This record gives sequence, structure tokens and C-alpha cells, in this order.
Amino acid sequence: MEYVEKDDKQRVKKATLLSIIPGLGQIYNKQIFKGIIFLLIFALFIIEMINFGAGALVGLVTLGSTPGLDHSLFILIEGSLQLLILLLFILFYAINLNDARKVAKLWAEGKKVNTSMKSVLLNVADQGFPYLFTIPAYVAMIFAIVFPVLVTIFIAFTNYDFYHIPPAKLIDWVGFSNFTDVFFLSSYRDTFLAVFGWTLIWTVAATTLQIVIGIFTALVLNQKFIKFKRVFGIIFLLPWAVPAFITIMSFSNMFNDSIGAINTQVIPLIDALIPFVDIGSLPWKTDPFWTKVAIIMIQGWLGFPFIYVLVSGILQSIPEEQYEAARIDGAGLIQRFRHITMPAIFAIAAPIFITQYTGNFNNFSMIYLFNEGGPGSIGAGAGSTDILISWIYKLTTGTSPQYSIASAVTLFISLFVIAISLMVFKKTKAFEMED
Repeated sequence: MEYVEKDDKQRVKKATLLSIIPGLGQIYNKQIFKGIIFLLIFALFIIEMINFGAGALVGLVTLGSTPGLDHSLFILIEGSLQLLILLLFILFYAINLNDARKVAKLWAEGKKVNTSMKSVLLNVADQGFPYLFTIPAYVAMIFAIVFPVLVTIFIAFTNYDFYHIPPAKLIDWVGFSNFTDVFFLSSYRDTFLAVFGWTLIWTVAATTLQIVIGIFTALVLNQKFIKFKRVFGIIFLLPWAVPAFITIMSFSNMFNDSIGAINTQVIPLIDALIPFVDIGSLPWKTDPFWTKVAIIMIQGWLGFPFIYVLVSGILQSIPEEQYEAARIDGAGLIQRFRHITMPAIFAIAAPIFITQYTGNFNNFSMIYLFNEGGPGSIGAGAGSTDILISWIYKLTTGTSPQYSIASAVTLFISLFVIAISLMVFKKTKAFEMED
């Protein structure tokens, strides 16, 4: 008995050791077809490393050595791609080791093992069916999402700017200097703090406004005494139906200081209708304060239809018996809203509200299309109404592009949004869907 157990352990150990070269462990386990496939993948990886991969990884470290001949950016991109291929192979290698060990244990335990090509394919089609559909999606995600993010991360640690444009100049690794420049170098620090502060104000004010308007309109139309609900519903959906960039450009013209409809028609009408009111012409696009007020109002108007539709559906799902019971207990309108309506809305819509905040944090089109981040400048290429994302755009498209600084700010945005979103999701228990 002890001899059998020892022999079984030796079999498992031998299969694991042989699988150091992918495929040999599978062949030892009598899975010839699978072993050949694993060997072919391993051989292809070795060939790829010899012809391209090794040089790409070395290039990722050096970023080139000969100005005018070596294109540092292309070398960085190729190295990033090879790094992902290497990580995928490491994952495959781990699967190979685990597979050889697992099948060897099945042999040792006297259980059935699929050895023929037909049985292996049938097993893959049966038990591996979910993986056959998800693996291509994961691979596409790696190269469509992870790959660009990885390149951005690497650029943030280089000196890629107007003075280092390949192939005329080489790009070099500079460590964390870009991050220290953003936070400690006065020319960038003051701009970053100003832009970041306004980005927070913009995000909170504009998103809260559209959520409040959306909830309010949904509550009003949900009342039984309101007539022509469908007509009002269609009207409320109009801002959502028209493409946002067209609406923003139209509002940009309407808020023109001299010939815009707001100053020439709307404000004079308000002055005429309301006694003792003389608003006069407002500098919507030449004064930073009024520009900020304008874009916050416009975003509230653009964003509320989605909230209105969402909340309207939630209100329809609240049982009328809850309101009736609250009325019997003497609860007023505000109490019913506070203890019944609002909890029901936030229990379902809290994750959506969070995405509205994160979306407006990076709402480039609203800021740039209305007044190109202006008026004026606060330094380092940023306008007085630029948010972080529009400032990044200007850093990369201006006369003196600062790609590495832009990448560093991009990483900050990503980490900030991810951290805040995870904190709020955890606080609101948004991921606990089983309840």
C-alpha cells in the first residue's frame, strides 16, 4: 500500500517536473493531443521571443540608443505589447503546470482521464464552453483597454515632451519627476490645484443639479392630478433626444455676450416682466464666473432627462399601500418623501448616480465645446474653466505639447475616480445585489 502511494506521488511529481516544458507533462499523462497543442504554443512563444520579443523587452528598458534612427515612442509601444504577451504566456504556463499536476492526480486516484483527441475536444466543448466564449473577450479587453492604459502609465515616467520628440530626440526614463513637477513645481502646481478645484466644483454642482431636476420632474409627473403626462414626458426627453454636441454649440451661440439670445431677448424679457429687476447684459463668455454658471446650468438641462426616466420607473415600482399606510399614520408630504420615496430611489439608483458624477468629472465635450475652456488663462495652457480632462487635451495638442505631464495627470484622474467610486460603492453597498 505504501509502495502504491509512493508511486502515485512520484507520478504526480514527474508530471509536474516534465511540464516545465509545456506539453511534456500532458504527453506523460497520455494526453498526446493536448500535449502537442501546448508544445506548439510554447514553440511559437520561443520563436516570437527570439525574433521580436527579447529585443522589444530590451528596448523597453533602453528606449533606444541612436537619435534619428531609434524611435523611442514606437520602441516603448512595442515593449509594452511584448510585456502583455509575456504576461499572457506566464498565465498559460501556470495553467500548464496545474493541468499536468491535476491530471496526474486523476491517474493516481484511478479516475477517468480523457486521452484521445475526440474526448479532449468534447470535454473542452462541454466543460470549457463558458471559457471558449469569455477568453476572446478577455484577450480583446487586454489589447483594447489594458494595452493603451499600460502605454499611458509608461509615458508618465518618461520625459516625452516638446523637447524630446522622437526620432529626432530620444525619450528617457525620468522616474517620478513628472508627478513631483505636477504637485511641487510652481508652474504646474498652481495650475493643477486651480483646475482640480474647479473640476470638483463643476462635478458636484452640475451633477447634483441634473439629479435634483430629474428627481423633481419625475415626482411631479408621477402625481395623479397631473394631466397630459405623456406630452410633458416627451418634452422632458427632448434634451436627451438631440445630440449633445449640437445642443452645446447652440447654447454657446445663445450665451454670446453681444448677440446671443440670452442677453438680447431672455434677460430683457425678465427685466420687463419683473418690477424692480434690472439684470442687464451679463458677460457669459468673457467672465470666468458667469461662464461657469452657464455651463453648470446647461449640463443640468442636458443631464436631467436620463435621471427623470430612471426615477420615473422606480416610482412606478413603489407600492401605493406604503403611501396609504403613511397617510393613515399622519405622515405629511415631506415625511413620505423622506422615508418612502427617497430610500426607494437611492436603493436602486445610487450606482447610476455615482456614474453620473464620474462621467461629469471627465465631461470634455461640455467644457471644450462651449468656450474651449476659456475665458482667459490660468497658466500651463489651462483656461479658467478647464477641467482636468480638457487641460490634458491642451497639454497634448498645444504648441509645446507635454505628453509626459499629461499622462501623469491622466493617472491621477484615473486613481482619484476609481478610489472615490469604490468608496461610494462600498458605502452604498451597490455591489451587494443578492439582497
